Amino acid sequence: MSIDRRQFVQACSSVGLSGLFPGALYAQVADEEGEGPPITTDHVAAAEAIAGLSLSPDERSLLVENLNENLNQYEALRAQELPNARAPASTFDPRRGGATIPEVSATADGAEVALPSLDRPGTPEDRAFASLPELAHLLRTRKVTSVELTELYLERLRRYDDDLHAVITYTEERALDAARQADKELDAGEWRGPLHGMPYGAKDLLAVEGYKTTWGAIPYQEQQIDETATALQKLDDAGAVLVAKLSLGALAWGDVWYDATTKNPWNLDQGSSGSSAGPAAAVAAGCVPFAIGSETLGSIVSPSTRCGVTGHRPTFGTVSRHGAMALSWTMDKLGPIARSALDCALVYDVLRGADPKDPSTVDAPFPFAADQPVDAFRVGYLESAFEEDYDNKAADQETLAVLRNLGVDLVPVAWETDVPVAALLNTLDVEAAAAFDELTRSGGTDDMVRQGENTWPNVFRTARFVPAVEHVQMSRLRVDLMEQAHDTIQDLDVLVSPSFGGNTLGITNLTGHPCVCLPNALRPVEEGPDVRRQPGSISLVAPLYQDHKALRLAHAVQQETDIHTRRPPIR
Repeated sequence: MSIDRRQFVQACSSVGLSGLFPGALYAQVADEEGEGPPITTDHVAAAEAIAGLSLSPDERSLLVENLNENLNQYEALRAQELPNARAPASTFDPRRGGATIPEVSATADGAEVALPSLDRPGTPEDRAFASLPELAHLLRTRKVTSVELTELYLERLRRYDDDLHAVITYTEERALDAARQADKELDAGEWRGPLHGMPYGAKDLLAVEGYKTTWGAIPYQEQQIDETATALQKLDDAGAVLVAKLSLGALAWGDVWYDATTKNPWNLDQGSSGSSAGPAAAVAAGCVPFAIGSETLGSIVSPSTRCGVTGHRPTFGTVSRHGAMALSWTMDKLGPIARSALDCALVYDVLRGADPKDPSTVDAPFPFAADQPVDAFRVGYLESAFEEDYDNKAADQETLAVLRNLGVDLVPVAWETDVPVAALLNTLDVEAAAAFDELTRSGGTDDMVRQGENTWPNVFRTARFVPAVEHVQMSRLRVDLMEQAHDTIQDLDVLVSPSFGGNTLGITNLTGHPCVCLPNALRPVEEGPDVRRQPGSISLVAPLYQDHKALRLAHAVQQETDIHTRRPPIR
């Protein structure tokens, strides 16, 4: 017997099905009278279409008793408290594809960046848009103080946030205490490193003790988590100064949060994209010199592109996610958003490292040298993707020309994968639905701002229909994808791709490869003031655990170009 999707939904509706399934066959339903067994052979027949099965009447009858027995087990599971922070027993390891963690000498490990010698910039605007190495020099030589910078960035956040809607919570008291402590240490000649005394912002899915952590969503807007995320604790230890918790699309999707839509400083008629909406917008507007974002499937690359800043999505497992909202345990990554690749390198050097509180993390070296020659780099480019018609094509071709002028050997390559990437991305939906299962079952998703087809409430419900067997098969096929991607990139130093072309974004978020999103265009906007622009970007992907190569090549390009230094009109 074959039942199509319409018949399946009708059959489920006829028995009062709420739409929440623990799997295509294991559906918790009740009959219209509230009597008799919850699951009948009719329910089994209806579920067969999604499960990809065709059973005989006898086979359905055999199933019914077992399925009804299983319902009690599911109820027992649902009765257990599972906070968002509780990770599954299995841990994703990107090395399954064949990569290994490189070994380097202790003396080569770490970001080697010379601080420039410069005078104090003449205007607050110039100081606000200075690079991290420049600000580090000014702080270390006491030409500016941490308190001065902290007050500068807090003032800019407040001045522009009525337009940008990038701030969820100011951490002013915490920031000024940290800034005063940094100044005391710097005055005494104590220097913790280039982020000592440096203000910054963090996406509000990262917990900070004593402050709300809203995840951008109405059901959590008063939530307070009494711990500080490992990534932010590392920045505290480096002497950095957290000035604000910045917006994210609700539960890390898009740029719409419970209070507003975060805007693109280059064009205020446009959202900043997401979900690291606030970090990208605040950095672009010169309201913080860097910010911490996260990416599961484009949440650093997309807003960095939209706002014309540089984003670094690190190799999966090199930055601890402890204290961060979990969306997908096997795909979530934390990373820096800044104005340049060099700035990102300095921040990543602080963030990286194994953390016993995050079992996915590893210690991986970071032999980044800002002056390393790149003419010996072997760089692949996705030839067919660059030949397609898309908005940023001209700018991408110019970036390829810059690479050639740097003496880089550009090799045409292709992702030789035969795995259905779109199907594997259902992994994200299922894990997110599990992370927010209680919210869905309690009806809390009804309070979220965005409702409809392409929103979390609908995705969470849809994920309940993914058969458990298919979810396991996704995981198994993901290893095939990891092996195939490794074969493509293992002999390269960097792979260059259109940021949203060639299936690169989906592939590399599933495999865990690092990416640097590099701003390379500011196209005129047809409507609105003449000063408005539409930024564009190109993406540099490195082999696993070789983030330094993508960052070094991006830095080389930015030394030859100036897009990353431009300042948005914010009007």
